[in-house]
Amino acid sequence: MKFTGKNVLITGASRGIGAEIAKTLAGFGLKVWINYRSGAEAADAVKAEIEAAGGEAAVIGFDVSDEAAFVEAVKTIVDADGELSYLVNNAGITNDKLAMRMKVEDFEDVIRANLVSAFVGCREALKAMGKKRFGAVVNVASIVGETGNAGQVNYSASKGGMITMTKSFALEGAARGIRFNCVTPGFIATDMTDALKEEIKEAFVARIPLGRFGDPKEVAEAIAFLLSDHAGYITGETLKVNGGMNMA
Repeated sequence: MKFTGKNVLITGASRGIGAEIAKTLAGFGLKVWINYRSGAEAADAVKAEIEAAGGEAAVIGFDVSDEAAFVEAVKTIVDADGELSYLVNNAGITNDKLAMRMKVEDFEDVIRANLVSAFVGCREALKAMGKKRFGAVVNVASIVGETGNAGQVNYSASKGGMITMTKSFALEGAARGIRFNCVTPGFIATDMTDALKEEIKEAFVARIPLGRFGDPKEVAEAIAFLLSDHAGYITGETLKVNGGMNMA
């Protein structure tokens, strides 16, 4: 995989898919900035693993839902490295419940943490990358942003909004040579899915044409491709990483 840029900020990178994204991109020679909100020890462990494998990493703690903190983080990275080459907006939360029981605060909190934070990241990336007229952003949405899901009105709205927002940023960034794309993972094997009962796992797997959960590495490599020079003519697209669950 070929990269012209030299560094990448990954939000929510202390565990799960985010940690795998960090390790994968470091393996391709990028300096990775590992963002975390509250998992400092986990973020340090990801950094240590990357460095042990010969990669370069730095840890940067901030809450992505805090606009001022996000803006300052991008400034810190640009001051340290002279640029921000790539951004992966991966951080997010859930607060699942049926719509009839969902308070406005429950809806707004998820929208702010997932969608508004991605907007701030994309906006600040556009500013920073625009100075060099180069860069790429990948937003990590979800299959439920395409299909909807009972009990996840807030989450599906945040991820569906992210998909169309990505297209708008792609249109604005194109004149500056900055690409914006999106991935929509389906059921991926993480700590969250590991905790599910076997019968629930089997029911989910039965809905997946490839007959298994995805591996975080498969999501990370899809993101790496979209950031890389190999995807230099791809912008405004949504890459489905879902084992065939949603082919429309």
